[in-house]
Amino acid sequence: MQYPSNMRVIRVTCSGSVSPHHVLKAFEQGVDGVFIGGCHKGECNYLYGNYSTEKRVAVLSQMLDFCGVEKERLRARWVSSAEAPEFIDEVREFVDVLKTLGPSPLKTEQAKMSA
Repeated sequence: MQYPSNMRVIRVTCSGSVSPHHVLKAFEQGVDGVFIGGCHKGECNYLYGNYSTEKRVAVLSQMLDFCGVEKERLRARWVSSAEAPEFIDEVREFVDVLKTLGPSPLKTEQAKMSA
């Protein structure tokens, strides 16, 4: 199955290992959005990783909103590795949202600063 070619996948052992620092750094570098896919709640091999991710994404969304970046640019969804069609659907829908939002406001700020 194919997901959008403009998406870069970074595999981690658990969604709970996705650092808020790395998410914010990605936005700082001008990415248009960050999608975090994790196991269904209650099915985490590391017991509570996806619950930690859910809390982090809520806080990060508020931070992004405060900084003038649409919180819709950050998304976490719970799909198992055996649910490829659902994963592809989630990613495609996210990419459609990002296309509607347009380029990240941080990307345009970077362009202004480098000009």
